[in-house]
Amino acid sequence: MNEITYRQHIKSSDVEAIASIVQSSGFFSAAELDIAIELAQEKLDLGEDSSYQFLFAEQNSFVIGYACWGFIPATTGSVDLYWIAMREDSRGQGLGKKLLLETEKIIRASSGLKIYVETSSREQYQTTRRFYEMRGYQQAAFLEDFYAPGDSKVIYLKNLK
Repeated sequence: MNEITYRQHIKSSDVEAIASIVQSSGFFSAAELDIAIELAQEKLDLGEDSSYQFLFAEQNSFVIGYACWGFIPATTGSVDLYWIAMREDSRGQGLGKKLLLETEKIIRASSGLKIYVETSSREQYQTTRRFYEMRGYQQAAFLEDFYAPGDSKVIYLKNLK
């Protein structure tokens, strides 16, 4: 396997890479895809004035995964992890775990104290929930029927202290 490299600087070509990654999972709706693209476009347009931060995982200069997060306004060190996703053909190799660890390292170095992640309670997200739980995230809240009837929001928390 070729080595994975990481970069934080977003490039215009990353918008297409993000769309491809999000679509490849088969999990996300068209509206969620639009949101993923919107966050990347805002970062491109506003640069450092954007509250969104990105980390890209590359293999042979090809983006295979990414994370997007931002500090929560009016908090001390609380961060929302909006996205962490790998190309479908890169999943199951431990690369998502490495991307999450790199993301946590950057957040910690930026004075982040707590990371919040939200996901769905639907059965197809069971592996996603297990992914976070196996990396020290604990369920902090369960909002019943949040997204739709039978589709609740599960919020996870990890303390970085």
